[in-house]
Amino acid sequence: MRGYRGVKYSLFFFCYVFWVVSATFIAVGIYAKIAKEKDVVDTLTVDPALLLIIVGSVMFLITFLGCFGALRNATCLLRMFLGILATILLLQIAAGVLGYLFTDVVMERTERLMIRAVVRYREDQDLENAIDFIQKKFQCCGVQSYQDWSQNIYFQCSDTNPSLEACGVPFSCCVDLQNQTVLNTMCGYGMQQLGQRLAGQDVFTVGCLEKIIRWAKNNLLLVGGLTAGLLLLEICMMCLAAAQISWIKKVQRQKQEQAARSKSDRKDSYWLPAFADFDDE
Repeated sequence: MRGYRGVKYSLFFFCYVFWVVSATFIAVGIYAKIAKEKDVVDTLTVDPALLLIIVGSVMFLITFLGCFGALRNATCLLRMFLGILATILLLQIAAGVLGYLFTDVVMERTERLMIRAVVRYREDQDLENAIDFIQKKFQCCGVQSYQDWSQNIYFQCSDTNPSLEACGVPFSCCVDLQNQTVLNTMCGYGMQQLGQRLAGQDVFTVGCLEKIIRWAKNNLLLVGGLTAGLLLLEICMMCLAAAQISWIKKVQRQKQEQAARSKSDRKDSYWLPAFADFDDE
């Protein structure tokens, strides 16, 4: 019985942790959506807030099935939880294999997605903050190079562009200067008009796609470890759910056998002795 309780509450603990994380994702996403301007058109691919809400909602539903099923010994909920986790695991493995086999297609789609994010910069505050964070973190600018910012209407380098930021790049592309106490948000103005060598003195000229790929290759053990850890955690939760389902079935089977045995004993008690004396005295 102690083993069953260990399986039950271990599964409940894991599901509860992910349940709290998913609720946090939903709360942050909803707060970001409310704080946005109402005229912003949101799309799943380039809207971090919408992505948080959807991912959090899916996690919330799955972990709720695990929590409630484990706590109430509901085999139907545990089967659903096990089936959904198995499906997600297979999809993740399939995505990894396809990504490895079709690397060029994946890179092309990723580049296209990042270009769309560059185009929508300044239209979505959450997306703008995310791009600024990535460019500062990886010390990069644009997708392939700093010239990619010309695809944004605010930074487009043309004579007809009335924007003050025309032919420029965001301040997050700028090289951090030593002993700089005040942030210069105009440091990227006019950088697209300069060559790569001259612009490289003030801003990062290498694209973020190349920098992210380089970081992933240099930290291959970290990326592989995190991926393997996530897959092992999913497999562990699947094993716990399967073990609890098996244990519940075993207990139900034993109860049915005991009920059938007691029922047959009651039937036998109705039979009279084989050599009973029925003669009246």
